Amino acid sequence: MACILLSNLGASVTEVVGDALVAEFSKTQKAGELQSYAFIALAAGALLGNLSGGFFLLKTQEPKSMFFTFALLLTIQLALSLNTKEISLPSPDLVQRSISENLSKQFSELVTAINEERIFYPLLWIVASTALVPLLSGSSFCFQTQCLNLDPSIIGLSKVMGQLMVLSATVIYNRYLKRIPMRSLIFGVQTVYALSFLLDLCLAKQFNLILGISNEIYVLCFSALAEAIAQFKILPFTVLFSRLCPSGCEGSLFAFFASVLCLSSIFSGIFGVGLASFIGVSSGDYSSLPLGIIVQILAALVPLGWISCVPNVRNCDVTKKGARRLKGG
Repeated sequence: MACILLSNLGASVTEVVGDALVAEFSKTQKAGELQSYAFIALAAGALLGNLSGGFFLLKTQEPKSMFFTFALLLTIQLALSLNTKEISLPSPDLVQRSISENLSKQFSELVTAINEERIFYPLLWIVASTALVPLLSGSSFCFQTQCLNLDPSIIGLSKVMGQLMVLSATVIYNRYLKRIPMRSLIFGVQTVYALSFLLDLCLAKQFNLILGISNEIYVLCFSALAEAIAQFKILPFTVLFSRLCPSGCEGSLFAFFASVLCLSSIFSGIFGVGLASFIGVSSGDYSSLPLGIIVQILAALVPLGWISCVPNVRNCDVTKKGARRLKGG
């Protein structure tokens, strides 16, 4: 558990820094485009990693070898990062200040940016919509392995399918969905996210067997759908914030955005553990799991009550010059 905690801590730091770097370098690109490309790259990398890791584990049946390979890849990445020259983006004002003054200035600009309604309300919505939904992935995993006796490789392959969904959804968003008003898009995505838990409910009640679909096929095709939608839901907000963020504050805002999303995911996991304990889900009794999934569905629908926090504009039309008009939208 300590090793997992340490690795997740490192992954969280890397994610925050990565989002900040993408935001900084996006200033030299068309607003929002780099975030979409980064999202595609992340989904493709996760797809390749899950697929190759599962294949490697099935062939060798040696987890230690897979962990060694993983550590080796991270070492190569670290070596490349250390040998990459850091070229600061032009900012004479920051160069002339001390580190403490720069930090103070960046913090002040971050607070100012967050206090702007056009940024604060969408940020509040995405964070709350993540934190409010209790995460039952641990209970679902134990149910699938202990009760349904599914091979862990099937569950691993379902993660590959989930990343494939994210990759496909991101490409579709880039070509078509960003033309849809954001409030309508997020309303639809959040509704589909809530309804996707019905697939988990069908598995928990074994309705799939009535339809003639085996547990293996069902888990492989539908188990990771809710997770994929939750991951994709972040993309429109990253594009929106990249277009609305005041100049010079992009890195700070996106680092904060990634941090609060990580924090909201932690709260979601805590709520999930508390919910599972409260309704009596245990390693020997999963009869209450359907009740927990119903609570998830209802919790996912709650954020639709304040969907007005999301601006009713198209992401492809949002520009920093016209951002003031969003205050009333």
